[in-house]
Amino acid sequence: MVKRKADSEWKGLLKDGEGHMRLGSGAFEGKYSFHSRFEEGKGTNPEELIGAAHSGCFSMALAASLEEEGYEPESVKTEAIVYLQKVEGDFKITKIHLKNHSKIPDIEEDVFEEIALKAKDNCPVSKALAATDIELDLELTS
Repeated sequence: MVKRKADSEWKGLLKDGEGHMRLGSGAFEGKYSFHSRFEEGKGTNPEELIGAAHSGCFSMALAASLEEEGYEPESVKTEAIVYLQKVEGDFKITKIHLKNHSKIPDIEEDVFEEIALKAKDNCPVSKALAATDIELDLELTS
C-alpha cells in the first residue's frame, strides 16, 4: 500500500488569518489565506491543489489506458478547473472541468474519446471525487 501525506497549519481567525501547506515529499510548500481561497489573493488554496492532483491523475490514467490499447501518446496535457461556490449557505466544490489536449498518432477521434472517458471514470482521484460533477473536454492532435 502506498501512503502519501501533506500537512497544513492555520493561524488566526478565518478572514485575517493565514495558513501554510506542505507536501510530504517536499515538492511543494506554500501559503494560503481567506483571500487566496475565496477571492483573488496571493497564495494557493485547497481547490487549486485538488485541481493539480486531478489533472495529474487523469493525464497518467489516460496515458496508461492508451498504452493498454496499443497507442503511444506523445503528449497528454490536462487542465483542471475547480468550481467552489456557496450553496445553501455553505461552500461546496460543485464541479471540476477537465480540459485535455493530447497528441496521439494514429488514433481515431471516437476511439480516443472512449478511452478518455474510461480513464476519467477509473482515475483514482476521479473516484475519490465522485460526489462532484466532473466534466471532460477533449482535443486531439494526431
